[in-house]
Amino acid sequence: MKDRLRQHIADALQACFSQGLLHSGVTPEIVLELPARSEHGDFATNLAMVLAKAEKKSPRQIAEIVRSALGDAGGIVDKVEIAGPGFINFFLAPGCWFGVLDEITEKGSAFGRSSLGCGMRVQVEFVSANPTGPLHIGHGRGAATGDAVASILEAAGFEVQREYYINDAGNQVNLLGRSIWLRLRELLGETVDFPEDGYRGDYIREIARDLLGGKGLEIAQLPEAEALGVCGLFGMQTVLDWIRRDLQEFGVRFDNWYSERSLYERDMVALELDKLRRKGLTYEDEGALWFRTTDYGDDKDRVLIRSDGTPTYFASDVAYHMEKFERGFHRVIDVWGADHHGYIPRIKAVLAGLGHAPEDLEVLLIQMVNLLRAGEPVTMGKRSGEFVTLRDVVEEVGRDACRFFFLMRRSDSQLDFDLALAKEQSADNPVFYVQYAHARICSINRNAAEQGVEVPKHGEADFSALRLEEEIALAKILARYPEALESAAKQLEPHRIVFYLQELAAVFHSYYNRQRVLTDDAQISRARLYLVNAVRTVLANALLLLGVSTPEQM
Repeated sequence: MKDRLRQHIADALQACFSQGLLHSGVTPEIVLELPARSEHGDFATNLAMVLAKAEKKSPRQIAEIVRSALGDAGGIVDKVEIAGPGFINFFLAPGCWFGVLDEITEKGSAFGRSSLGCGMRVQVEFVSANPTGPLHIGHGRGAATGDAVASILEAAGFEVQREYYINDAGNQVNLLGRSIWLRLRELLGETVDFPEDGYRGDYIREIARDLLGGKGLEIAQLPEAEALGVCGLFGMQTVLDWIRRDLQEFGVRFDNWYSERSLYERDMVALELDKLRRKGLTYEDEGALWFRTTDYGDDKDRVLIRSDGTPTYFASDVAYHMEKFERGFHRVIDVWGADHHGYIPRIKAVLAGLGHAPEDLEVLLIQMVNLLRAGEPVTMGKRSGEFVTLRDVVEEVGRDACRFFFLMRRSDSQLDFDLALAKEQSADNPVFYVQYAHARICSINRNAAEQGVEVPKHGEADFSALRLEEEIALAKILARYPEALESAAKQLEPHRIVFYLQELAAVFHSYYNRQRVLTDDAQISRARLYLVNAVRTVLANALLLLGVSTPEQM
């Protein structure tokens, strides 16, 4: 509808130029916005203000001239008004909105999808939690966000790969091994001095018991260094199994699990850093290798290789991100915890040095989740052992509520997760409210089948039977779905789909509560069935992008 109206305005503007009513010949981008208030029309444009300088006329004068050339746009425009300093407000003919119902019926699950991405290869790397403990709810928010972003990009025509980066090299794995080793010795009756920075959660004892039940006594006889290695490897594999299980049950899949250790096994860190050396992007100082990140906007240069020859975490991250683009991705999206915000300029600096544009790497930051239970916050802290796992929350409130709640706000804003609300079966629970709209329409279809009323096939509905303002309002919202999806893809903001769903469900429930779909009038019943099934299709399409189910009964 916006495209048709935009073309009509462009044609009217050209007519004004050809008739000498306007003289600049300037054809700016025609921006159509949704007015904040419905009484100001369906769409508004600031075209007259944009043209004022070139035309040397007041915006209201230009707006009046353009309005005189507009006509009814082939029947889609009901009236045009000039408002404020020169806004042109368009009121579309009510009946023109119902054409979207045919489009939805024809396209079905493909409605809203587009070719915006033109097949561009995009990688979304998310979760990537250290394999040193179970996933907590902060990881869950990152998982829901990354997965939804990937699905939205796929729907917008991008070729997407989902990747999990396994941090299986470095000190945290050694510390995990030591923590398990000490707990295993405790289980064997020894008194140990547990380090302050050790992993203290009950899951460490659980891993130690499993190890003890296998080869624990043999491990206890090994030299400490070898025992620590065995404990670390067993612990990491155990935790990775937990992570894979929890993500699978959360509805998140990955195309690739990428091991940090493999970078060193394939000598990729050394190879990639050598490429930086050859480009003159690094220098040596006091025996250490530095990257010139200040040349690309960072606040100071960063160490890649320490003076003792050991690589920093930054070195492996640099090699990893360089290798991502060498795999053929045009765009890379990382989903990180908010505490990593200072790391963004460093990685972007490296990529800028290699000739990448800033937008080639986009980082979504995930703020903390404030989990409430009976009005009291639940403390989280992986090493203290007081964290709440993602699995705990999913088991309590269900996968659908968990994913929906995680996506209800911008990822970089803090989120209060109310466990009690997430379990309510009421209109106050946003995910229940949206899913119930879908289930209600499925119930209407069952009742229609019992009464022998068929849902019209594509193009068979009589839209003249849809006369109510609520019916026009539903059609208008349905027509906005492709734009909402495209906007979510451009901005990498899944919460836009959540907001859209809540609005659509609210208008549908209001309509359902005031009007009967199945009436004594067969023509009206069939037209309303056609309308509400278009609503059902869009609800299902949007919920699918969020990884939330579409129940037929509730």
